[in-house]
Amino acid sequence: MQAILMTAVGGSEVLQAQTIAEPSISLATEIKVRLHAAGVNPVDTKIRSHGLLYPNAALPAVLGCDGAGEVAEIGAEVSDFKVGDKVWFCHGGLGREQGNYAQFNILDQRWASRMPSSLSFVDAAAAPLVLITAFGALFARGGLQAGQTVLVQAGAGGVGHVAIQLAKIAGARVITTVNSPEKAAFVKALGADEAIMYSQTDVAEEVYRLTNQQGADLVFDTIGGEVFKASIPLTAHFGRLVTLLEPKNADLSEARVRNLLLGFELMLTPMLRDLPIARDQHVSLLKTCADYINAGKLTIHVSQVLPLAQAKVAHDQLETGHTTGKVVLAI
Repeated sequence: MQAILMTAVGGSEVLQAQTIAEPSISLATEIKVRLHAAGVNPVDTKIRSHGLLYPNAALPAVLGCDGAGEVAEIGAEVSDFKVGDKVWFCHGGLGREQGNYAQFNILDQRWASRMPSSLSFVDAAAAPLVLITAFGALFARGGLQAGQTVLVQAGAGGVGHVAIQLAKIAGARVITTVNSPEKAAFVKALGADEAIMYSQTDVAEEVYRLTNQQGADLVFDTIGGEVFKASIPLTAHFGRLVTLLEPKNADLSEARVRNLLLGFELMLTPMLRDLPIARDQHVSLLKTCADYINAGKLTIHVSQVLPLAQAKVAHDQLETGHTTGKVVLAI
């Protein structure tokens, strides 16, 4: 089968199209999926540039956590799916199990879910990781409730654009940051109540104005670094600040004085640490989101679709840090 291999740690040039052996079912509860699309996520670029996440993982490896496709074959004890079912999932791509930059993949039936009937394979492949990430940050870690205010840093991005919608479904008020009028219009169309253009406006001054000088009940930082540091004083006293990245050299004295709850969201932990109950919760969440999508309450925005062979271009696009929504590889 055709696949994109990460052949070394380094720049996007280490991603190479090659023909490799087609995977086969080895356990009775596994399904074989003919992949039609694979989502590309920032974590893919970090794994490529810094190394695989599993200890002692060997190269070459197939990246890509998100996949969508049709069940092509089932193991003898598979009861949840039949051949031809359309599925989406977040599985593999971290250096142990094969990822989804390929024509086929194998996974246990437990980790797959039926695609929303209203989505194409491309849109479905864009969604699992960002949906699980946003939900975990907003609700599991952030405790967001109806009537509260959340500030989503970088609301036009892959995680940000679904976080806005999930927060609105929950009845929260959403403030978000963007870097252009086009992205401001985009997030407003998704339901954001306020869009702050950080390239033109003092974000802190505007957040205080919009929150009666209180700050947001929850700040969701999808960027890290200086954005994390700047998010601390934007969080209301006794509020919550959740980040996707490890803060480095951050002065937490103001967070302490504000009595903030600091949270980290890494949706890959259940895969990395083999936590099946947590992975079950992720699959359950995808089923909930499928209902939202089919009901027209939640949309997935794909800004660019590239053929599998152009995985390098997809990585280059993500590493600019300015993509809107998601980039997907069509297989």
